[in-house]
Amino acid sequence: MAKTRLACLLTLLSTHCYFSTWAVVLKTNNESPWTNEFDKIELSCLIESISTTNPRIEWKKITNEGPSYVYFDGQISGDLENRASIREPATLLITNATRSDTAKYRCEVTAADDQKSVDEIVIDLVVRVKPVVPKCSVPKSVPFGKSAELSCVEEEGFPKSKYQWFKNREEIPNDPKSSIKFFNSSYTLNTGSGTLKFIAVRKEDAGEYSCRAENDAGYSECLPQQMEVYDIDVVGIILGVLVVVVVLVCMTAGICCAYKRGYFSGQKPTGNNYKVPAKGDGVDYVRTEDEGDFRHKSSFVI
Repeated sequence: MAKTRLACLLTLLSTHCYFSTWAVVLKTNNESPWTNEFDKIELSCLIESISTTNPRIEWKKITNEGPSYVYFDGQISGDLENRASIREPATLLITNATRSDTAKYRCEVTAADDQKSVDEIVIDLVVRVKPVVPKCSVPKSVPFGKSAELSCVEEEGFPKSKYQWFKNREEIPNDPKSSIKFFNSSYTLNTGSGTLKFIAVRKEDAGEYSCRAENDAGYSECLPQQMEVYDIDVVGIILGVLVVVVVLVCMTAGICCAYKRGYFSGQKPTGNNYKVPAKGDGVDYVRTEDEGDFRHKSSFVI
């Protein structure tokens, strides 16, 4: 019985050694490497076992448009040309990574003399990009008790930036109730979109506001902008409306009185509406070319 088990164990070991010796097997030290933009990064592709002395090594970049060669027939090509090299036996070294290098990469090794002649590994590379200075929008002045919205946006950073607002260089907490200083403030802060919304501003909300955009690669901030909070003069507004109403009433009354007294109905007589006086005995009236001008003509009756 013991001899049978030993024979089986030896058979399994010999079979494993046979296939290990006659099969190409790859491994990697990191399946999901990352680097910052413009830094170098190594995509490791290690040959764990192989019998073929001169295997064919290929690297492909896999995107939504499909795979494309970055290393083929012993040469770097495509997007990585002049920016990458092969480190023996099959590791790909990118010396100046850019944001466009973020993708999946496949290392393929073909060993014609091995029983298992092909093996491959896929590496998911992420190139992180530091955010640029965000565009911040802060209202210069807001009426007391009214709503206000502050915005902060930047679109260059990768991964997508998170946003944080500051008032007078002090970080504004996500929940105002978590801070004694901001406890009475009524706002909502969205760290994903970068908006800071005040439901009803108070005098204490006035100050300098700035925003920070941040991701794994770093952060950038916009310059502080001043927001003022002013009171609405309700009494002044009411008095102004009353003055306007009184002026309109006085003007209307004056116009009505003028119509009643005939200041707007008098017209000068013209040639078209002038009535010719009745003719007296022996007198004829002759109209001249000038409108409204008459002279009398004497006639004698014998």
